[in-house]
Order: sequence, then structure tokens, then C-alpha cells
Amino acid sequence: MSTLFWLALTGYLIGGLPFGYWAGRWLGIDVRRIGSGNIGATNVFRVLGPVPGLLVLAADMGKGALSAHLGLTWGGTLGPWAAAVAGLAAVAGHNWSYLLGFRGGRGVATAAGVVFYLIPGAAALGLLALVAVVLATRYVSLGSLVGTAVTALLVLTTSEPLAYKVLVTLAAGFIYIRHLPNIRRLLAGQELRIGDPRHRRRS
Repeated sequence: MSTLFWLALTGYLIGGLPFGYWAGRWLGIDVRRIGSGNIGATNVFRVLGPVPGLLVLAADMGKGALSAHLGLTWGGTLGPWAAAVAGLAAVAGHNWSYLLGFRGGRGVATAAGVVFYLIPGAAALGLLALVAVVLATRYVSLGSLVGTAVTALLVLTTSEPLAYKVLVTLAAGFIYIRHLPNIRRLLAGQELRIGDPRHRRRS
């Protein structure tokens, strides 16, 4: 049990590193006050441009992959459970960062990093669903929600370890909870699309 605790703590500390916020501050912009107000790669891309956006995407995915890797490496006989705990903690850290007053992003990229490391096939199909929805609608949030659901359903309906089924269920729950403002804006027709003005201030 102590091993899982330390892995959870390590994953949370790694996940809580707010790369999107730091990228904005380095360029003199607080991304929490512009666009969607999110510190994730989508808002960074919108506010700061494609290069910072892609770098933040890679960093956020890397947080998840590293945490899952440490879980498998340090978890010993706990195996998939250790990876699931560390990976889920990283998603929680990104969503509720200890460095930002327990606020953060939506967790999609960090969760994707975890799942790509542990279950690459399901993650790849989820990514395809995400891209298809984004191309059709220009709503990244909607694509993220659909991609998350597809990934979770694939893991839940295949012969993956129980630990990974629990991981994707809880991670999807975290992602959907953090997307509640986006869901409300989607329903109201007020959600930002790709191509909308970068510097529209958060309402």
C-alpha cells in the first residue's frame, strides 16, 4: 500500500506541473484570462500560437506517460495497478494543480499520454475519433469528449487488465467533470471553435 501511495504522490506532483501556464507567463500572458481560460494545449495554441501549443501538448502528454512508466518500473508485483494509480494521479495533478491553487486544465493530453503508454491501440483509435470530430465541427472540446468516450469504451470492452479499465473509467470521469463548462457552452452555442479570435477574453 505504501508503494501505491508514493506512486500516487509522485504522479500527482508530476501531473501538477503547469506547462501551459508557464509558457504563457514566459511570453508575458496569463492564458487563464484569455480564450477558454484553460492552461491546456488547445488554449495555448489559440492564444500563443502553434509552436507553444505543440510544445505544451508534448509536455502534458509526457507527464502522463512518465507517470505510467514510473508506475510500471517501481510498482513491482503491483504491475498494472501501480501504473494505473500513478497515471490517474498525474491526470488529477494536471486538472487540480497544487501550483495554481488546485486549478488546472481538462486532463485530455495528460490522460492520452498515460493511455498511449499503456494501451496504445485504444489510444490511437480514440485519437482518430477526436480528429474526425474536430475536422467536422472545429470544436476541440467536443472532439476531446468523443475521443475520451471511444477510448474508454474500447478498453472496457476488450481483455485489458481490470486496473486499466478502472483507470480509463476514472480518467474519463475527471475529463468530463472538467469539461462541464465546455458542455454548457456547446449547448448554448458559445463554445470557441478552431479559428475563432485568439485573444477573446474569458467571460
